[in-house]
Amino acid sequence: MFVLIGLGIVLGCVFGAFAASGGAIGPLFASMPFELLTILGAAIGSFLMANPMGVVKHALHDVKKALKGSRYTQEDYLELLGVLFHLCKVASARGMAAVESHIEEPKQSNIFRAHQRVAENEDVCVFVCDYLRMAGMNATDPYQMDDVMGGELRKRALEEAHMAHALQSLADALPALGIVAAVLGVIKTMAAISKPPAVLGEMIAGALVGTFLGILMAYGMVAPIAGRLKSVVEEEGAYLNVVRAMLVAHLQANAPQVSVEIARKSIPSALMPSFKDVEDAVSKPLPAG
Repeated sequence: MFVLIGLGIVLGCVFGAFAASGGAIGPLFASMPFELLTILGAAIGSFLMANPMGVVKHALHDVKKALKGSRYTQEDYLELLGVLFHLCKVASARGMAAVESHIEEPKQSNIFRAHQRVAENEDVCVFVCDYLRMAGMNATDPYQMDDVMGGELRKRALEEAHMAHALQSLADALPALGIVAAVLGVIKTMAAISKPPAVLGEMIAGALVGTFLGILMAYGMVAPIAGRLKSVVEEEGAYLNVVRAMLVAHLQANAPQVSVEIARKSIPSALMPSFKDVEDAVSKPLPAG
């Protein structure tokens, strides 16, 4: 929402100030379709050449992600802590073998069923279950587990950030593509050098629209969206880092109550629930099963 509001302010101030200062909006809008076709066409072609098909296919999805922001709320973190707490509690009381029924069939597990936000997030379920399964196979060295989980989280972060880097590269290229459009306009103007000054003036103004649009789209649209997407990716990456903090604390032989507090401290400050909120969340009775 704030991305769209910011975009509206950018466009309103730029074009509004131009019109208020006596600028002629007519010639600007008259040249804009052709300049946009040149710039956007070249930008799309460059984007296709520079990025693998997987990134291209997810382009619209990732732009929507930037517009919507992070999908995780404080309630999502509370439910994740609840799942991890109960799984670690079972493991501490009855051993890792007792956790197998929960991680092999999460949809049938009363722990996952009590926390629907986690149960419905297949990616998170797989991440949690995979590492608990590893712990059940005697991979109980907390330093090794921390290293392995850290490596996967870094890999995920790099993959998720690819679109943000691609958009930033596109933003860096747009001013140059605007100059290309402007140069084409100058060539067109020079070919009509015998025409009256008034006509040449309009043609030169139209040519400069290309430079204007390239800079505006680069620094007023694409670069901010790239920065926002990078921020969202980092915010969402913190969600799985909670799993890492919890499982490593559990493997260090901490009690579930201590492990969940260690995991709570790894949550971003803006979304971190209070100690009492977590205590209330993990104290809720589980459904039978």
